[in-house]
Amino acid sequence: MQYLESNDSRENKYLRAKERVEEVKKFYTSLVSYVVVISFLGGLNYYLDEWGYPWFLWAAFGWGIGLIFQAIKTFGLSPFFGKNWEERKIREYMEEEETQNRWE
Repeated sequence: MQYLESNDSRENKYLRAKERVEEVKKFYTSLVSYVVVISFLGGLNYYLDEWGYPWFLWAAFGWGIGLIFQAIKTFGLSPFFGKNWEERKIREYMEEEETQNRWE
């Protein structure tokens, strides 16, 4: 017997996949913007004072930190609180509640 998915299930999977694609698209758009703007600021910095004071690095550093956090969120790179961690904790709490309810 072949398992047939319901339309709701397929639609939910499609919507989740679409959201994921949008997140990845936003990240790459942000990355391209970062490279273009920081390159422009670096060129402007060089033109104005020939690296006398590389002020554009402040913008690169600040924006870069934000971009790192966006990448962590987009690609699930968090080693501590990833999707698997969430699912394990949910199962753990559900099992804990089940065992508590058995003895009441």
